[in-house]
Formats: sequence, C-alpha cells, structure tokens
Amino acid sequence: PASTTKIMTTLLGIMMGDMSQTVTMTETAMVYEEGAASIDLEVGETINFADLLFATMVRSGNDGANLIAEVIAGDTYRFAELMNNAAAMYGCTNTHFANPSGLHDENHYTTAYDLAVLARAGLTDPVFCRIVTALSYPMPETNMREARELKCTHEIFDPESEYYIPYAAGVKSGYTSAAGFCYVGAAQTKQGTLIAVVLHAPTRNRAWLDMDKLFRYGYAAMD
Repeated sequence: PASTTKIMTTLLGIMMGDMSQTVTMTETAMVYEEGAASIDLEVGETINFADLLFATMVRSGNDGANLIAEVIAGDTYRFAELMNNAAAMYGCTNTHFANPSGLHDENHYTTAYDLAVLARAGLTDPVFCRIVTALSYPMPETNMREARELKCTHEIFDPESEYYIPYAAGVKSGYTSAAGFCYVGAAQTKQGTLIAVVLHAPTRNRAWLDMDKLFRYGYAAMD
C-alpha cells in the first residue's frame, strides 16, 4: 500500500490523539532512508499535534507518521498492533500493517477493497475530511524554524494539467518501487461521493488516468 498506509495512521491519530497537544520530534521517529518522503522536522522540534496530522498527509512525511505512532502508542511496533486491531474492527480481512508510514515490508499488505473501506470510514469524520482534502497547509513557526507552506502537487488537482480531475477530493497517494504508484481517491459531485483505489500502477500518470476512468464509470453507473 506504500503511503496510502497513512490513511490508517491518520485515522488513529484523530481517534486517539489530543489535537491541542504539543509534541516533540524524536531521534527514533526520524527518517534516514534515501528518497523517503519527509516533513523535515528536526530532533527536538516541537509541533502541535493537529499540525502534525495535516503536515504528514499533505507532504506524505514518514517522519510525521512515525511521530504520530510514538505519541499514540509509544513506538511504531505497538502502533502497528493498534493499526491491525483497527483494521479488523473495520472489517479489513486481507490487511496487515507492519509500520505507520508504508515503507516496504513483506508483512505489510492490503487490498484495494480494504483501503476503500478505510477511506469510507475516514470520510465520515469531519476532521479527517479536512485533512485529506487539504492541498496546502500553513505550518506555523516552531521553536526551530520559521512558518512555512506545505503543498500537495498532484496533477489531478492542477487545472493546468492534462490529468486534472475537477471533482477529485483527496485522499492519499503512495509510491515505493515494490508497490508502484498507488492512490486512494475520493470524488464529489451532485450525484454523490465516490471512492476509487488504484494500486501498482506502472507510472504516476497512469494512476491518474485509471482513477479518472474509475470515477467516470462510477458516476455513469449512478445515472
């Protein structure tokens, strides 16, 4: 599932975290894997928990996901247990999480259906909806850096792009060399809200094209 994993991480953060809490970046939550996504927090940097959730989803930060896990459960291993318990509660029968970020692991797997189930559960929560539909987020000043703007650069949200989907409304992308390009997406029109999932696309643009086809198919079926 790559970083679509962060759907579950964010769900648990909302369910079990204190949005007003101030949290501190730790050495164990830092990300050192080459090419891994990050929100560039420094060890000792303090951040509001709600800001952490937004930043983690907008920039797909693995460091943010790790810190969410530590705040909620103490470490990523115990948090993975919570993720699996929650997956079972939601009825995800073909899912097993090994970490909060989506880094490749043979014991970290799911299905398109299960990811759609998790997205549907999240979209019933107004806080989750605000987080996963944010295309940018103004990160406030911290004890170690000035305020900055975090942005999502997905082409499906860019009106100037050939891959633009005007009714797209979040939710989460992901990529690893093993997973390919993944996207759990929502669409909203007067007809209603749809959820579609693309996994293991060979290219990012192919994922966008397939997502658009799925949405068009879904809305045509609703006519």
